[in-house]
Amino acid sequence: MRLDKFLGDHNIGTRKQIKEYVKNGRCSVNGNPVLKADIHIDENSDEISFDGKVLSYSKNHYYMLNKPVGVVSATFDKKQKTVIDIFKDENVKGLNPCGRLDIDTEGLLLLTDDGELIHRLLSPKKHVDKTYEVHISHELSDDDIKLLEEGVDIGDKNDDGSKKLTLPSKISFKEGSERDENGNPVILLTIHEGRFHQVKRMLEAVGNEVLFLKRLSMGSLLLDPELNPGEYRELTTEEKRALNIK
Repeated sequence: MRLDKFLGDHNIGTRKQIKEYVKNGRCSVNGNPVLKADIHIDENSDEISFDGKVLSYSKNHYYMLNKPVGVVSATFDKKQKTVIDIFKDENVKGLNPCGRLDIDTEGLLLLTDDGELIHRLLSPKKHVDKTYEVHISHELSDDDIKLLEEGVDIGDKNDDGSKKLTLPSKISFKEGSERDENGNPVILLTIHEGRFHQVKRMLEAVGNEVLFLKRLSMGSLLLDPELNPGEYRELTTEEKRALNIK
């Protein structure tokens, strides 16, 4: 790969800017300063540094965000702050949220420029597990739990006009955290779909109300407990391997 292409993939600047940066001695290869941006490098074995920072080569970028309340899961919005706004300093082209969380929902959101991965995780045929921490207005009865786990009517229809029940789900409880600080019941709900406002509509279908919603996992990816709302980090090698990212 040409050095200017490598630096361009890291969004260092335009090709013209990169040529000037390299000419000014801001880049080195294997510890040796280089002055020409059109030289060829081995992106898999050479150590490339820019302004003293080593750059690792990756065709795509993968970030875990703890989405805060008040931010929309979109690339652009005229009125609201978007998750992409949080990543403005990364300057990664083509970054997109993998799925969406409602503006009043927080928690795990994967952002990437890997369209194939987004399609794979969101495809209805894959039934990727998504687990949420759900604070609700009152306790669920055994009948409520049975209905939610077997599938409930949230108002959607099949192509033939029949009721489209939700797919079977799983309800569990965090040990020692069955209630929040306000005394409201807390459940863990795992679903395999991504319908509009699905969790809220499921609880409404059994006469309950969601007071707070936080996504904890999506497939093999678990929300890092060290990330506060609004914070993000790149996925680890282990996390990417679990997602079958080459």
